[in-house]
Formats: sequence, C-alpha cells, structure tokens
Amino acid sequence: MKIIILGAGQVGGTLAANLASEHNDITVVDTNSERLHELQDRYDIRTVSGMASYPDVLRQAGADDADMLIAVTNSDEINMVACQVAYSLHRTPTKIARVRSASYLAKSKGLFGNEAFPIDVIISPEQVVTNHITRLIEHPGALQVLDFADGKLQLVAVKAYFNGPLVGRELRYLRQHMPAVDTRVAAIFRRDRPIIPEGTTIIEADDEVFFIAARNHIRAVMSELRGLEHNYKKIIIAGGGNIGERLCEALEGRYQVKIIERNPGRCAFLAEKLNKTIVIRGNASDQDLLLEESVEDTDVFIAVTNDDEANIMSSMLAKRLGARKVMTLINNPAYVDLVQGGDIDIAISPQQATIGSLLTHVRRGDVANVHSLRRGAAEAIEAIAHGDEKSSKVVGKAIGEIDLPEGTTIGAIVRQDQVLIAHDDIVVESDDHVVLFLIDKRRIQDVERLFQVGITFF
Repeated sequence: MKIIILGAGQVGGTLAANLASEHNDITVVDTNSERLHELQDRYDIRTVSGMASYPDVLRQAGADDADMLIAVTNSDEINMVACQVAYSLHRTPTKIARVRSASYLAKSKGLFGNEAFPIDVIISPEQVVTNHITRLIEHPGALQVLDFADGKLQLVAVKAYFNGPLVGRELRYLRQHMPAVDTRVAAIFRRDRPIIPEGTTIIEADDEVFFIAARNHIRAVMSELRGLEHNYKKIIIAGGGNIGERLCEALEGRYQVKIIERNPGRCAFLAEKLNKTIVIRGNASDQDLLLEESVEDTDVFIAVTNDDEANIMSSMLAKRLGARKVMTLINNPAYVDLVQGGDIDIAISPQQATIGSLLTHVRRGDVANVHSLRRGAAEAIEAIAHGDEKSSKVVGKAIGEIDLPEGTTIGAIVRQDQVLIAHDDIVVESDDHVVLFLIDKRRIQDVERLFQVGITFF
C-alpha cells in the first residue's frame, strides 16, 4: 500500500516505523529536515521536506497515486487543508486526519465529509487517551483494557501477583476452577519475552497476562490472577488541559474527582464548565498541596500535563505520599519503560494509544479494530470473516484446523450478540468477528491474507 504520512513527530514517526516494517511504500512529509534524515536513516521510507498542505509538496510526495494520506502534523488546520488538497487535486481514496480542537470536533458532522472537508476518518488523540484511562479506572488492577465488537468482548492485561489463585498452576486449571466462566489467555509476557500459552503453561508471579472474556466476566478472571482490588472512588487529576478536562467530564458523575491546574484562567474555565469536579489552583508537585488535598486517601492519581518530567515527578511524589494507584502520561517513548512498574503503576503513551486507532484503517481486508500492545511490540486485531468454504481460508473451518501464522492465536469470536471464547472445535462462519493476538507484528500481512476472500482456494 502506498501511504503518505504528514508530520514526523512522535505519532508520525511511530506510525512510519510500524508501517515500513510491514513492507508498505511510505513517504513522510515534514518541515524539519533533520527529523526526516533521522527517520530515513532508521527505516526504509521516502521523505519530502516542505509544508504538508502545499499542492506541490503533496505532488512531490506521490499524492497522484497514493492509496492513503494520514495527516498527523501538530496543526489541525494544516491537516484539514492537506486532506482537501489531496482530494481536490489527486482524488486520494482514503484521507485520515488528526484533529485536536474541541471547537472543530463539536461541529464534525457539518465540517467533515465530501461536501465539506473531505476527511474519511478523524482521529482525536485526546479522546483516545481519555477513553484508555477511563477503561483502566473502570477495571482496577488492569494494565490495559481493550474493547472489541462494540464492547461485548474485552482483552485485559494484568500483572500476576504472588499468592494469586492461578499463580503456580497450569492454565487448564482455570476452566476447572471457574466452570461457569469462559475465558482464554491469549498471551503471556515473562521478563519482556512472549510466551504462547498452552494448557500446561504455568503462570508465574510478575507475568504480564493478556486474557480475553465477555465484558461481564472480566472481574472474575482478574481475581484469579491477582487479589481483586476494590473499586476506585477518589481521583486526583494533575493537569487541566484537554485530556484533564475530558477525564473530569467522563468521571465526575461516578467518582469523587479533583483537578489541579496552575493557570488561573484555565482554572476559572474548568470551574465554570465542570459540574461536580473540585478545581484546585496550584502545582501538582507541591508536597504541601498534595497533603492538604489528602493524597494519602486517594485511589488514583493521574498526571496528564504536557510536560513529561512534571508528570513523572508529581506521580512519584503522590505515590510516596500514599496514593494507592498512579497513572502517568508520558510522550517520550524512551521514558515509558524506564518508569513503569516502580513508583509509577501505569505509564500511558499517547502515541501508542493513537497508533492503534490509525492502524485500524490501514489494515487490509475487513478489519473492525486494531490495538497496539506492549508499546507496539504486539497487536490485537478484530477481523471480520467473509465468503464461504470455497472462497475463504477461515470460513467453514474449525479454529484448530486454521493454519495460523507463527506467534498468532485466535482469542474469541463474536457472532451477532453471542461471545464465543476460542476452542479448537468452534467453526468460523461468515460475518463472524474474529479476535486475534499477534506477538510478532511481522506476521501481520500473513494474517491479512488469511482473511482476504478469493475466487477459490485449492
């Protein structure tokens, strides 16, 4: 696939790395020549230096025959105009734009479409991150929570704790111990190395376990891998920017929420807009302020300012002062692995959260969802099966008969409103939503081919 990526920042660069490794024809456009040289030295891509919305720059980047344009510069306006130029001059088939401003997003129905700005898919990183954090709060103890099939099915990552009921036992014990709950362990990461689970696999303490189950069974399965945590009640959010504001709106109806913001004007805006959230003017790294706001009684402290160092410092301070759980937004990928697991319970990468949303629209075949896992090392895909026994490699076959690429497992199938956890004897039907887990992203094209429909297969 020929793809033009506009913007070589964290999201654009990470996306280029992901797609170039899958043998796509990638061109990256940015005004920062130094950054472009850096990307070109690392990956097999083309680069063009220039303003992303200029017609001559887009033509130089290959817009005449591009399959897709992904606009992820730091400017909403440049992203929107670039999509317009690509459509008007080149009829680029698929145009994806990152749009951050709530003012634009509030009028999205009238602004975006072939009769207005011809953008096929709008990506809002702030909303993606807000949804990600909200799911973590709704599932105490989870490291990652991913929705499939409109939320009917969830993939959850948890850290197995010493003395957990399943720790030290073979996986097949889970079905004996919980006969009324159907679940499947999709993958295990042990000391950062992936393990394809089998019935005889033994869970060890500190394993990162990815399991899949119907939404209403998630907490029951989590309790087998770690002590079941109490629901969260009290939350402190550090940073009153777009993400902080959206988090308050999403959480204030169900939790006791406080938000700390330094800017007095922004504090006034938040106090007027939010209904139940307590707005506090101050520095989230101020120990006296945190103690005054009873951080030691706080269930979750969430740092979401636009400053990585400030987020890390305030989070570490909150944890040492007694906050039960700490979540930290970190833009620099190099910091994420360094800090998670110590004083910081969960490090959140907005780039990786956004990449999953973008990859959903890049994957070949009928793909309903893509989620990036383990900071991009693995991937979960919701693919829709089409065709019949003659035209499809999966339809009409039992899961145990499907020739899956190495490192790939089928976790579950959603058939209309029915959730079917994967077992070898389940037969795939046309229109089934099949959730797959890949521990080796280099196999993604093999998975895509598996779900492509041909005239016939012999």
